[in-house]
Amino acid sequence: MSLEQHRPFIEDLYRELHAAPELSLREHRTAARMAELLRELGLEVHEGVGVETAVVGVLRRGDGPTVLLRADMDGLPVTEAEQVPYRSTATDTFEGQATGVMHACGHDTHMASLQGALRILADQDDWSGTIIAVFQPAEETMDGALGMQGALRELFPAGIDVALGQHVMSGAAGHVVSAPGPVMAASDHLIVTVNGRGGHGSQPEKTIDPIVLGASMVLRLQTIVSREVAPSDRAVVTIGTFHAGTKQNIIPSSARFEVNVRSFEEPVRQRVLAAIERIVQGEAQAAGAPPATIERGERAPHTTNDPDASAAVGAAFDAAFGERHGVQQPVLGSEDFSYLPEVWGAPYVYWFYGGFDPELVAAARARGTFDVDVPSNHAPNFIPVMQPTLDTATTAMVAAARAFLA
Repeated sequence: MSLEQHRPFIEDLYRELHAAPELSLREHRTAARMAELLRELGLEVHEGVGVETAVVGVLRRGDGPTVLLRADMDGLPVTEAEQVPYRSTATDTFEGQATGVMHACGHDTHMASLQGALRILADQDDWSGTIIAVFQPAEETMDGALGMQGALRELFPAGIDVALGQHVMSGAAGHVVSAPGPVMAASDHLIVTVNGRGGHGSQPEKTIDPIVLGASMVLRLQTIVSREVAPSDRAVVTIGTFHAGTKQNIIPSSARFEVNVRSFEEPVRQRVLAAIERIVQGEAQAAGAPPATIERGERAPHTTNDPDASAAVGAAFDAAFGERHGVQQPVLGSEDFSYLPEVWGAPYVYWFYGGFDPELVAAARARGTFDVDVPSNHAPNFIPVMQPTLDTATTAMVAAARAFLA
């Protein structure tokens, strides 16, 4: 059967998944649905692969390469804007707060297109090898791929030949971009606790104010990229949260803020992390405060595509998409996808496809209002147009897989 014949299934599945997202490590209904569909297709199915909600399907067809195809499953704590009839009205709690839940990063398109691609590949009889389809939980918290590593190694001790993954982005639907080398940044999460000495707001001389000290740290951290990283070396240091105090006339004993670091090269990453440590502790010492506590949170690796595998995928995309296949520029977003092929030291390719009305995207670029008019990932209106987004994602996954299986 062709893409055209499978299109109704893919679109119906996308609507179903979009309307019922689940947060990271809570993808129980989603995982069960993915496993059900894989069994319907006749695949060998493994559930709870290292992580309770991880699902793996295996399609074996004689001797040949082993190709891993991956889709992530988790939604985000975002309340969706009212734009489509299949809008998510799901709710949950996140860090103790009630919230809406939405597929605001397009993982629903990833799952629907991979299920569609598997059906198309299963229909075709002119390839041989093994397909390992991974439906991965907890990409947003960077727990999923790492948690699956040991179980994947046990399930597939012979290893894989290549891993393939994709992501929907704020580009024109129908277009695909790929590139060898670095395509996504590493991400580091640091939690800084500033230790001061609390007291009455009217007597600051008897305290060490952690809010003032923390504010000084935050401002000084903003100089790392501008003064310690070469302009040719891309990096970002962002302070995403700052928490302190309970009442306006009480100087608290501590403050807490969280830092997010993005980088493409390991030496740059290490330099930035060392600078954060030096600045935080230096500011604490200058204020006469106890040393600050710096904890490491989740981390995402660099995503660096294998040159040879990227060339094979790029040639397949040229054939499938023609002028609609372009060159991907590195982005400072991060992924945990590369933890999967890391299990076996295998090469991988990760690419991107657009999800929004091509005319809207072109007009916004022409006006210089792309960042305003085209929704970005994690926004409440990040709702890809159904077509040609799903056709493109499905075709891309089939083409990339066949570049190695054919």
